[in-house]
Parts: sequence; C-alpha cells; structure tokens
Amino acid sequence: MLDLTGKNALVTGIANNKSIAWGIAQQLHAAGANLGITYLPDEKGRMEGKVNDLVAPLNPSLFLPCNVQDEAQVEQVFSTIAEKWGKLDILIHCLAFAKRDDLTGDFSATSKDGFQLALDVSAYSLVTLARGAKPLMTDGGSIVTLTYLGGARVVPNYNVMGIAKAALEMNVRYLAAELGPHSIRVNGISAGPIRTLASSAVGGILDMIHHVEEVAPLRRTVTQTEVGNTAAFLCSDLSSGMTGQILYVDSGYCIMGM
Repeated sequence: MLDLTGKNALVTGIANNKSIAWGIAQQLHAAGANLGITYLPDEKGRMEGKVNDLVAPLNPSLFLPCNVQDEAQVEQVFSTIAEKWGKLDILIHCLAFAKRDDLTGDFSATSKDGFQLALDVSAYSLVTLARGAKPLMTDGGSIVTLTYLGGARVVPNYNVMGIAKAALEMNVRYLAAELGPHSIRVNGISAGPIRTLASSAVGGILDMIHHVEEVAPLRRTVTQTEVGNTAAFLCSDLSSGMTGQILYVDSGYCIMGM
C-alpha cells in the first residue's frame, strides 16, 4: 500500500489549480505526507495569496517564498525546514521557465540571455535544490522532477525548453549517481502535454494536445492526477529500487513512430 505517513515533502512550482505540481501535492497529501509548499514571490504579493488559498485544504505546515535564482532565498527555505522539521524526505521539483519569444519560430533565433535563463530556471535549479536537500535527507529520500518528450526528440516550438529538459534529464542521472550512497533516489516524470500556465507559452500547445489525443495508444492525454499518482509512487517505498530513471506518463505517446 502506498503510504507516506510521517514523510516530510517539499513541493515547488504550484502556480494555480492547473499546475502539475498541484496534482502532485494533492496525491502526496492523500497518501499522508506532511507538506511544505513554496511559491514564487512577486512585488504585489498576488502569487502568495493565490497559492496560499489554493493549498489551504492540504494544511501545509510550511509555506515559503522561493525564487530559485535567489540563493539567499533558497538557503532560507532549507534552514527553515531544518528548524521546523529537522529532516526532509521528499523534494518535488516542478520548475521551468523560458521567454515566450524563445518558444516559437526558429530555434536558431534563440537569444543568448533567453538560453541562459531557460537553463538556469529549468535545469540548474534542480541542482540547487538537491544540494540544499541532501544534508536534510538523513534517512534517505526521494527527489522527483518533471520533464517532457521535447528533451529527447524535436517538438515544434519547444525550442530552448527542449535543451533545458535534456539538461534536466542528465541532472537526474548525475544526481542519482552522487546521492545513491546516501539512500537518496532521483527520478523524473516525462508527462504528456497538459494545459498549464507554463505550457500555454509554447506555440501551438493545443495542437500538441490534440495530436496526442489522436495518436497516443490510449487516445487521450494525461491528467494532473495521473502524474501525481506516479510522483507519489516514486516517493514511496514501492519504488525503493528505482533511481536515475525517466518514467513516461503520456498515454503511451512516446512509443509511437508516427
């Protein structure tokens, strides 16, 4: 039975009720995990209020600002976890960003600063968070990130985000090798296209979703709940022998040639 009772889980990347991270948080809560939620702070505090209202039914014991490009803020997150919880068992990384202009048209037109921004937020942030989580996972732990098929194959308009996801997937493997001796597992979920705030920036996202619905073996795309269930599995003892893996949760689309 999937049981996360007594496990402390930090979930990043919730922006609204469409976020895949929201689906993951719900499933971790349903399995009994004690949740900590981070949000991306903004000057007017709108994101804080929006995310706080959304996650209130999950009764998170920690609710913290975390801009992964701000090292001091990241350090504060983990120092608060050390103070309030003492240890961390689960880290959910659901962070990705690229400039809208770099998610359409010719890949060769990608700006240098846009390239660096996408890699920093979408890939290097996993390294940053894993580094902070490592000393707190004293009883071992599970780190789970989100990727997409565009990191392994060319997907129209995914462009620089495909490069970022390819880097992210190698981060999973290198971190798994480093952290394995500490009984910390690192895995990724490659989810099928879901209409989220982040994916809406990708040119032709609705066409991508409709194509999956027509071609995937299950003739549909996936839901937040299905991705959340897989994440909960990866965070549980049921997956204790798995690390460094990318699990495809995409209705089987990744197996198709045409």
